[in-house]
Amino acid sequence: MIDRRELAGRHAVELTGPVPGSPLSVGNGELCFTADVTGLQTFPGQHAAGDGTLLATMASWGWHSVPGAYSLTSVTRTYGTPRGAVPYVDMAGELGGSGSETPASAAESWLRANPHRLDLGRIGLAAPGAPLTPGDVTGARQRLDLWTGTLTSRYRLRGVPFEVVTACHPTLDAIAVRLRSPGLAGVAVRVTFPYGSQAWGNAADWSRPDAHTSELRDTEAGFTVARTLDATSYRVAVRMAGGEVARAGPHEFHLTFTGTAAELTFAFHQGAAGRVPRFAEVVESAQAHWAWFWSTGGAIDLSGSDDERAGELERRIVLSRYLTAIHCAGSTPPAETGLMANSWRGRFHLEMHWWHAAHFPLWGRPELLERSLAWYAAILPAARATARAQGCPGARWPKQTGPDGRESPSPIGPFLVWQQPHPIFLAELVRRATGTRHALDRYAELVLETAAFMAAFAVEGPGGYGLGPPLVPAQESYAAVRARAANPTFELAYWSWALRVAQRWRRLLGLAPEPRWAAVAAGMAGPPVRGGVYAAMAAPPYTVREDHPSMLYALGLVPPTRLIDPATMRATLHDVLSGWDWDSTWGWDYPAIAMTATRLGDPRTAVEALLMPTAKNTYLPNGHNFQTAALPVYLPGNGGLLAAVALMARGWDAGPATPGFPGTWHVRHEGLLPSP
Repeated sequence: MIDRRELAGRHAVELTGPVPGSPLSVGNGELCFTADVTGLQTFPGQHAAGDGTLLATMASWGWHSVPGAYSLTSVTRTYGTPRGAVPYVDMAGELGGSGSETPASAAESWLRANPHRLDLGRIGLAAPGAPLTPGDVTGARQRLDLWTGTLTSRYRLRGVPFEVVTACHPTLDAIAVRLRSPGLAGVAVRVTFPYGSQAWGNAADWSRPDAHTSELRDTEAGFTVARTLDATSYRVAVRMAGGEVARAGPHEFHLTFTGTAAELTFAFHQGAAGRVPRFAEVVESAQAHWAWFWSTGGAIDLSGSDDERAGELERRIVLSRYLTAIHCAGSTPPAETGLMANSWRGRFHLEMHWWHAAHFPLWGRPELLERSLAWYAAILPAARATARAQGCPGARWPKQTGPDGRESPSPIGPFLVWQQPHPIFLAELVRRATGTRHALDRYAELVLETAAFMAAFAVEGPGGYGLGPPLVPAQESYAAVRARAANPTFELAYWSWALRVAQRWRRLLGLAPEPRWAAVAAGMAGPPVRGGVYAAMAAPPYTVREDHPSMLYALGLVPPTRLIDPATMRATLHDVLSGWDWDSTWGWDYPAIAMTATRLGDPRTAVEALLMPTAKNTYLPNGHNFQTAALPVYLPGNGGLLAAVALMARGWDAGPATPGFPGTWHVRHEGLLPSP
């Protein structure tokens, strides 16, 4: 058996000073608190990301909209399709790199920016007189203990020793902090609250103090701050003993203490303030939860491998399990930066939901996927309305959205289709992990409505049932030709496989097969082949050698189908690896390529792809997948890594054992489920 405690222990994160872009977090999937080396959020500028900071306090429920009265009607354009004229949400303005954009109207701007995820509050240290600076902190040693879920920070602040312990309750949205120092009376814990920001990568706007309110109310255990930002309200209830709170500004409060130790709990509540646990309860609950988390479910031990890269891969695996559990396991799909920072204003990208969360059932944690999978039922009416407007039954899922399920104006997002089969795949993973009856009871409607749209969206042509136009493939380089883009290789295979799965669900439900679903699944148009390799799509320019090499994923993420010839896919894989613009790829591309190589029986290439030494495949000391300075956090890379490793180690139904690792690797694994 794998020594689970030793496995988690050898990958505890230890820092001896601030690492820009790599702060440490504690969280529970619904709430996350990211701290600098002080154990709090004292120096947000040390961890800048774009126009914001990584030191945020965020919750799945924490959203805000600035006042506005715009509808998608004003940004809808009619496109010619094989089914006739169809309305699509569009964008006349332009999108650029690193979040830059130039909306063409106030409606485009507002609809893209609202709702946005909100930084719920900043908690740090402050000193009277001269403000604290990063240079005031020396001798820092910080440790994130994965087995207990606690963050311990030791340092000298202006020469005085401090110790701060930070933890998050596993089921309550509460952060607990214990401070110990002989100089504690000389500092304050500073709590500040921002307005919501419409910026692409910033969850906090400090420039509008008059636009929101922070009402202080005393309680028996401490105090509560009632927050109101337009139509958004929430409360922060603080438990403290032996301290005092004083208002230092419209949205700033200082907590001071006369002794050498203080214990604080900050409980964040969407509605009325609820229970505020003591520091000891939070820490004990966190310790019990994380010991259970690491002791159960899947595990992989690579310590016996000869390959010198095994230790680094194992580190990435263990830290990715922690990070996806605290960032990607909430009641809504996560943003690509999770609950650590805003990217795309914190909005969900549903084509990324698979990459964030598909690994959970494969690693024996289906309940962590089910939290967000249940959200689709809440937006089903909106998805049905989109399908009806486009002349189809069923539900068409948006691409970039918030909790309300409304699409965002874009020349790309509303034209993507590869997120459509995701709910079927995710529900099937849950069924395999939890049992058929449970899955059918919870997700039958989701699967059937998704399949109904997919079958209707495909249009029969001379070569079979096709997709588009208009359309943007998963490789988004073709947005400019969306009006004529059609039949992308990856999507064709994914459509066929998912409709077969949905038909199987009908049988399990005792329903008659749907003839249309069967016809489309069996009769999808053949993927385009040019020069002996699969092209990205069946329309000019066919293949652009940048961004995602998505044609590879028609056999990898997608299990085998009749549409994909392994020999042609093998040639395609070699062609991509021989020359691609790797700087333009994204972190999930590397595990996706590894999955394709694994399905093709090429474990050496699978490992090489998974560990390819490129900028977008970098994993920071905190375990996050670095992309750019503006995007140092990219959780689809972490989730994709775990999905790929599960396939490589456990394989698939009736497949070979450990198909993705060469013989020089010694892979011990427990609790993993086979992939489809």
